[in-house]
Amino acid sequence: MTRPAPIFLVSILFATVCGAAEITIEPHPFTVEKTFTATVLPEAVRVLQVEPKIWPDLEIIDLTPHGTKVSKGDTLVIFDAEAIDKKLADTRRTLKSDALNLAQAELDLKNLEETSPHKLESLRIASETAKEENTYFIQTRHKANEDAASLKLERAKQFLSNQQEELRQLTKMYRAKDLTEETEEIILTRQKEDVAAAEVTLRLETLDFKRTVDVSLPREAVSLSNNSRDAAIALAKAEKDIPHAIELKKIELESLRTTNQRLKDTLADLEHDRALFEIKSPADGWFYHGPVENGRWLPAEAVKTLFKHGHPPAGRPFATFVPASSKLALIAFLDEAAARSLKVELSGTATLVGHEEEEVAVKISHIATVPGPDGTYRADLSAIWPKDLTPSTGATAEVRVIAYHQEAAITVPNKALAHNAAGWTVEAKLTNGKTESRPVKRGRVTPETTEILSGLEVGQVIATP
Repeated sequence: MTRPAPIFLVSILFATVCGAAEITIEPHPFTVEKTFTATVLPEAVRVLQVEPKIWPDLEIIDLTPHGTKVSKGDTLVIFDAEAIDKKLADTRRTLKSDALNLAQAELDLKNLEETSPHKLESLRIASETAKEENTYFIQTRHKANEDAASLKLERAKQFLSNQQEELRQLTKMYRAKDLTEETEEIILTRQKEDVAAAEVTLRLETLDFKRTVDVSLPREAVSLSNNSRDAAIALAKAEKDIPHAIELKKIELESLRTTNQRLKDTLADLEHDRALFEIKSPADGWFYHGPVENGRWLPAEAVKTLFKHGHPPAGRPFATFVPASSKLALIAFLDEAAARSLKVELSGTATLVGHEEEEVAVKISHIATVPGPDGTYRADLSAIWPKDLTPSTGATAEVRVIAYHQEAAITVPNKALAHNAAGWTVEAKLTNGKTESRPVKRGRVTPETTEILSGLEVGQVIATP
């Protein structure tokens, strides 16, 4: 590319008039050139970072050296997986145990739901039976049992009385004779024994009657009353407890399901994280330490952890893979003045540090319209690299771009311009030798010269301080 003519675009005729210089306006070529520094970076990169879901830390045990040319499938980074492998084994065992607990809880709930109606029905029947037994005892059986005991006692009394009377009659009969026969003696003896037995029976029946009336029946009354009461309480309690137990079992089951699902999620996260412990090259290319982000290669912080037993920060880029097919471009970060003066498709040249003899043709392919956090505007430039020049990633280049050019432009030195309430003015010389402030419209500006779009004509003379 041919360099533009030197930028001083007016002919100055020096004449001392009241200490001021006079300039005669003539058209000249006017060029605005912007010079800035750019960095050689690949157009397509893959920033490498590890984004584990739950594993807190990764320790490097093997790392491909910086700037290595790699082939597809080559291992770039390996992290120590001993701890996560143990955690995976523990989690799988726990998940298996939890699955069994969950299955048992589901079975328990099903059994509880199926048997609870039967249990409640049994308790209802027991309560009704106890109530009926108690009512029947109070209303009927208590009196019947007491009457039965009384009847037995009366029968024993009557039996004894009968035996005694029979003994008395036999004795009276046998005494009427002078001599008692042996057989009659035997009969009397037997009768006496029957009387004695009847006396014992009466005594036992008397005790049994007293026991029945004073102890057994009152005790049974209390027992039946208590049974009726307790059965009613048990039924009322079960009617509340069983639904509560079912609901608690459902909650327990849901908790187990939640725990089981969380454990499955944890296992899935661990398996996801385990897959990150070996990073392989996705294609042929180059491996660089430090990330290339937003047009900047930032190795300084990342390389502090890129060594054996180092711990790259999780979720943050630490290295870069550059595909072999990626073209090299130039990235620059411009101040606002430079960014506003340039536009897409403008061409220029770039020279690499150390290769100043080689001029590389470049073209602006993109300029940011919004500044970045640091206040600069990113500019992307494509380049046509000479065959014998292959720059390395991160190399620095000086770029020159013609931002504006006019073959015949009216210009004045910046010091000839003044600014007031009416705008920009120059001191124009009149035919009578005096000067007057002449309003002008500015165009482009260089550090020394300003383009005048209107307000001055060729051949006009102006005065400068």
